[in-house]
Amino acid sequence: MYNSSIMASIRALRPLLGPTRIAFVPRLRQCFSSASTSSYDNILVTAPKPGVGLITLNRPRALNALSTALFRELNDALRQLDDDKSTGAIVLTGSEKAFAAGADIKEMKDLTFSEAFNTNFITSWSSTIPGVRTPLIAAVNGHALGGGCELALMADILYCSSTATFGQPEIKLGIIPGAGGSQRLTGAIGKSRAMELILTGKNFSGVEAGQWGVAARVFDTAEACVQGAIDTASKIAGMSGVAVKAAKEVVNKSQDLPLRDGLEYERKVFHSLFGSKDQKIGMTAFAEKKKPEWSHE
Repeated sequence: MYNSSIMASIRALRPLLGPTRIAFVPRLRQCFSSASTSSYDNILVTAPKPGVGLITLNRPRALNALSTALFRELNDALRQLDDDKSTGAIVLTGSEKAFAAGADIKEMKDLTFSEAFNTNFITSWSSTIPGVRTPLIAAVNGHALGGGCELALMADILYCSSTATFGQPEIKLGIIPGAGGSQRLTGAIGKSRAMELILTGKNFSGVEAGQWGVAARVFDTAEACVQGAIDTASKIAGMSGVAVKAAKEVVNKSQDLPLRDGLEYERKVFHSLFGSKDQKIGMTAFAEKKKPEWSHE
């Protein structure tokens, strides 16, 4: 029923699920039944549904600790999925125990200022995702600390389980967030609350992430979180690709532009879509009470 590459991907996922989630594995078989797996050392790349790319961080022994090698693979996978016309949305997740429990301290503990500065250390960790035009959904379970929290915050949509744990504990190591934590977290929850968390290194829960607006949805279980992200990604992938990319672009511009400039930018992009094939397809289908067959042009 399942080919060898699919079964290999399922077996590779078992260490991530933990001994208490045995029931999770059979359900994943159905989810990954049409998957194709790319070969990386630190991540798994699969296609759980048509139009959906799923990237799973895969360093279980290190609780998915982030490293330059991992980001090299992650950035490569993101670029390939973004360039793939058949991919309409991407889900990024980790294991049930850890989305990513922080940066690999072994990689950075002996760095000097000149080495960090001259090599522009950590820039590659946050430079690719902002340029990805395909919507990215983070499905966060377990620990998302330090760089893991920053990685989750880079996503367009963040889902988490109620037992997820977020935090920027860098202050406890004598440093500060370096991959956008001080900027994106502050934008999400406000200056005062972000200042408290970053200055004390205090963690916050998945429930609080939902209450504070960090997470769009909070799920009871890790399985429901990942499946919910895949379902949302599938729904997005079923929309007009050109309209989805335009919508993502204007929402992101709202974070950079004053309201007046943002409204003008939105209106120009809105007008431009009347030159797309999908605008004609979508409005004609609506008028005729039919389901649109998108051209993504």
